[in-house]
Amino acid sequence: MSALQEPNTSQEEPQLTSKQRRVPRPLVNATTRRTPCADAAVSSTKFSASVVVQRSPVGPNSRRRSLHIQKHTCSSCGYPAAKIRQYNWGMKAKRRKTTGTGRMRSMKEVPRKFKNGFQTGAPKGARGTISNAA
Repeated sequence: MSALQEPNTSQEEPQLTSKQRRVPRPLVNATTRRTPCADAAVSSTKFSASVVVQRSPVGPNSRRRSLHIQKHTCSSCGYPAAKIRQYNWGMKAKRRKTTGTGRMRSMKEVPRKFKNGFQTGAPKGARGTISNAA
């Protein structure tokens, strides 16, 4: 038997019904999650509009699944309000979200700048560019 010839199979492929051919697979990638409805639809042959891949909206400040779809308000951070949501009756929540619990990209430089008197510009007695020195 040469490499180009296919082996003769005695078994035929099973015939699929029209319902079985129409069932699409649910879309799933790294940013989406399957719902229980979608998992159930994969196992059955019935396809309905209830099979959807859901992505829950998140608040931009809290990055949690707290954004109310109809109100478009985040229950965690208060987005789109101008100020971050916080209440005095939630002391533990205030401790979790206060300054110093994140990266503090600009705030962590402040003590060093304060110690040096918030200097701006070039340092005193700095040499100019290499072209000026020659």
